[in-house]
This record gives sequence, structure tokens and C-alpha cells, in this order.
Amino acid sequence: MGALVLTTAAAVPAQADGEPAPHDDNGKTATARGHGGAVATVDRDATEAGMQVLRSGGNAVDAAVAAAAALGVTEPYSSGFGGGGYFVYYSAEEGRIHTLDGRETAPAAMAEDSFLEGGEPIPFAEAVTSGLSVGAPGTPATWEQAVERWGNRPLRTVMNPAIRLAERGFIVDQTFHDQTAANAERFADFPATAELFLPGGAPPAVGTRLRNRDLATTYREFARHGTGVLSSGIGADIAATAADPPVRPGATRTVRPGLLTQADVSGYEVVAQEPTRVSYRGLDVYSMAPSSSGGSTVGEALNILTALDPDPADSARLQHHTLEASKLAYADRNAYVGDPAFVDVPLDTLLSDEFAAQRACLVDDASVLPAPAAPGDLDGSGECTPAAPQQAGEHEGPSTTHLVTSDRWGNVVSYTLTIEQTGGSGITVPGRGFILNNELTDFEFEVAPSGAGAANLPAPGKRPRSSMAPAIVLSDGAPFLALGTPGGATIITTVLHLLVDRIDRGLTLPEALAAPRLSQRNAATTQAEPAFFGTPEEKELSALGHQFTSTPEIGAAAALEFLPDGGVLAAAEAERRGGGHAAVQLP
Repeated sequence: MGALVLTTAAAVPAQADGEPAPHDDNGKTATARGHGGAVATVDRDATEAGMQVLRSGGNAVDAAVAAAAALGVTEPYSSGFGGGGYFVYYSAEEGRIHTLDGRETAPAAMAEDSFLEGGEPIPFAEAVTSGLSVGAPGTPATWEQAVERWGNRPLRTVMNPAIRLAERGFIVDQTFHDQTAANAERFADFPATAELFLPGGAPPAVGTRLRNRDLATTYREFARHGTGVLSSGIGADIAATAADPPVRPGATRTVRPGLLTQADVSGYEVVAQEPTRVSYRGLDVYSMAPSSSGGSTVGEALNILTALDPDPADSARLQHHTLEASKLAYADRNAYVGDPAFVDVPLDTLLSDEFAAQRACLVDDASVLPAPAAPGDLDGSGECTPAAPQQAGEHEGPSTTHLVTSDRWGNVVSYTLTIEQTGGSGITVPGRGFILNNELTDFEFEVAPSGAGAANLPAPGKRPRSSMAPAIVLSDGAPFLALGTPGGATIITTVLHLLVDRIDRGLTLPEALAAPRLSQRNAATTQAEPAFFGTPEEKELSALGHQFTSTPEIGAAAALEFLPDGGVLAAAEAERRGGGHAAVQLP
């Protein structure tokens, strides 16, 4: 769009009211079953925003954007207008999967050595909380394109629930309070962030109402003018804030300036691309192609499992094979996957049956592969001898959020969106009500001595590699599952294990979401949630040589399953991240 001259209403500072408001912990429903459309997110208000749009005649795409915009209000530390994501859409009319790559892009002034000083990488924490980490946001263009290409309702209608939510406010729960408290020290160094999220100098109390009138104004302008707002006021504010972060006088924090310009922001383009696809147990699993590594790595791991063909009745053996498949797929991800506009990603090879067989032959039923495992040989030799070891660093933040939607016409959306770390860069755009991403820290800061990381070095306009893996599974061409999760680099392993638990182990969808999670990412140890320890499976896997380290929580998934009777089962987390909310039109 061309430049627009906008008249902006005077900004009203967002605030938290001091009076207690009703706090209903029982308002969330983790599962819902029925007919018509469905929505599942991590947040009740966001799910309700999507349902409002469905009830008014909107489709799954409209509902997904409405829910995502609402999450920008209630989950501002995980997603929002200043971030990006990946949108996977099944069109019932076409019987086809479409995807939008809305990943943030590096500024035109960014170079391979932009995260180096004196030839050494800058401290990672300093990179996170800086203007240097801010990429051109992809979320506004993703929302606009999705609605324009596939929606039933205009953008101004789709954005209305989130605008009302931002104006009226939402009730602060324990998760929001705790996330604010964890970020309070750095939030306090940015006046706009402190004013919004630290009312009275402290995290808002559980049960109080938080309003964000600045964001309501931002959303209202976007609803009227679309991404045209990035060519003037809002876009200029994003660029100016990243280039020269407004820091509190007297703050001692090192906050580096960024490289983002208004031309970077207004020139952002969403990439419409073909999804990844693999066949698994007679089902077709679709997800995101690079710049995300989600679809390729989940797909390769599933192909390795197909080659190994473990007995689903032997739970420990199935888990052993899944962990080993994940380890090998991560080795290949780290070596070969980056933004395909800048590097030659061997996607066809990585997702081929022949390559999977080459990788599967390394797996031993009686022992564990040493880690880090080496990437596979791309020359097609099929030999089990691995190439020279490589291991790239892993910096992806554990935040992000995921949602799924469907409608009465049979359309389905699986959408993962993020601002990277919990709290992103920590820098709120003054007067605009949203935090900027720190997505560029997903680049490798330098190439390892082994050569690992070269595919994911910074470059002008480049998208950093992601692990986001929103997926839609078809059975005989019709939707069977839609799923995804937040969790940084653990996203891939969570999606993989959810698929294995539902398809191979035969767990119900709610059971698969509730099961203790493991995450093997080509490391000597596998992360495991506390409930896994002491189980018979843990003892059997440990006897094989697997080593486990405890982590409190992995991911916060949302999923849909389409039932033989034409109904839909919507499932969100029951406990993780405070629990999610699922709803259907006709329970």
C-alpha cells in the first residue's frame, strides 16, 4: 500500500485499575466437543474473540486473526502487533493447504557480524534487551493478507473483539502476574513498558483489570487502514523506538541501538509458500517450510520413525525410537536449514524416504546414539557412516503462543505467533501499547569452528530460522488434526510427541496433551517434565542409556480433532501456563 496521512486520536495511557474485579479461574474449559466451528487458545478471552467472529458469520481465518489480536492484549509477552509467526490454512473449497510465512525480517543494514563486537559475540542477554534484536514485524501483514485472501469478514470487523478487549481490559491471572514479575527489572528500564505493565511500580495484582487503551487505538487504526499504517505514524514509531530505545534516565542497563528503519517496516512482505508434507501411518502431515525448521524437522523425524517401524504396543521402545529420530532430525536442522531466500535448503532430500532410511540405520534398539549426533550425508550414499560432527547454538525463547480454529464450512487454521522471549525485547513502542520482538537473536551470532550455524547467520532482509511448527493432518484429504504449541526449540519435539501419542499410542487428544513431555534436541540429555520421572518408561529408557534432566514445563499446546460423526473436539492445556480454553459453536 502507498503512504497514508492518518489523523490519530490523542493517546490515552494504558493503565491497571486498583479495584478488584471478579476473578473466575473456573471460566476456562480445556476441552469442548460439538459441531460447527471451534477455537482453542491458551486464553479464555482470546478463544471468545474467535467464537464471536464465528457466530457473526466469519470463517476459521477470521476467527484465527480475531483470536490472535486478542492474544496481543492478554498475552502481550508472547505475541502481538510487534512480532511475527506462521499461518497454516486448510481450504475446504479447494481441498488444499496454504501457508503464510510472517516471520520477522532483518533490517537492510544488518550484516553477518552485527552481533559481534571486537570479533566476539555480544552477551546474549544484552542482545535480547536491545534495539539490535528487533526485526521488521510480520504480524500486521499476516493478519491483513489472511483476511483479504481467505476471510469472510473485513478486517475492521475481525479486529473489533480485540479492540473492545483492549479498551475494557482483562482480568490479570497468576500466569500474567508471574510473567510480569519475572520481567519487572528490565521492564522498569523502559518508561513506556513500565507505565503499561508495572502500574504503581509493581506487577498488577491478580484479580485486577488491566486496560490497554493505546493498543486499542493502534488496533483501530490498523482495522481502518491495514498495513498502510506502517508507512507513516505507527511504522515510523516502531522504527524510531528500535533504532533509539527510550531508556529510563539513570538506568545502568546496556541497551544497544537497533538498525531498523521505517523502510524496513513498511517494506515487509509476507511469503506465501508451499507447506511441507510427509505421509505417516496413512495420514498426510502438513506444516511450515523454511524459514521455519518446524515442518522439515518434524517431518524428517516422522519419516525416520516410519523406517524404524516400532511396535506401538511397546511404549518404551516407541519412545526410544522417537527420541533418537528427534536427535538425528535436529542434527540435520542445525546443519542445513535457514531462510531459503539466502541459503540452499535441501528440503526435498531432508524429507525423502531414502534420507530417512539412511538416518534410521544408525538407531540401535539396545543403546543410545552419542550426542551431539552428526548431520546426515546429503550425497545420497545411504551409508550409516555420519559426516563430521556439527552442532549449532540454540537461542530460541520458550515463549510464543499457538491457536487453532475451524468453521462450519470445513476450513481449518493452525497458527503459531510470537515476539520471541517472554516479554520480547522488553521495549514498548511509546503511545502504541505493544512490545517489540527480539526475534533476530534467533540468528547464529557466529559460525562455530565445525562450520555449524552458517545457514542461519544474519543478512539484510533475512528471516531467522524458527522452530514453529503449526500443523494440519489430513486423512484421505479431509482434516483429522490441527495442532501446534509454543516453546522455542521444544516446539518441534512437542508436536512430534503429540502426533506419536495420538496416532501410534492411541491416546485421546486430551490425554496426549496431558501426557508428560520430553524434548530431545541432539543433546547428551533429554529434557523431561517432572511427572515423567519414576515411571516405568523412564526406568526402561534410562537402562538403555538415555539421560534426563527435569524442566518444569514444556509448551502449551492447542489442538482440534475432527470426528467421524462430523463433529469436532477442541482441546487446550488443562494445566500448563495456567490452562487454556476451548470452545465449539454447538456443544
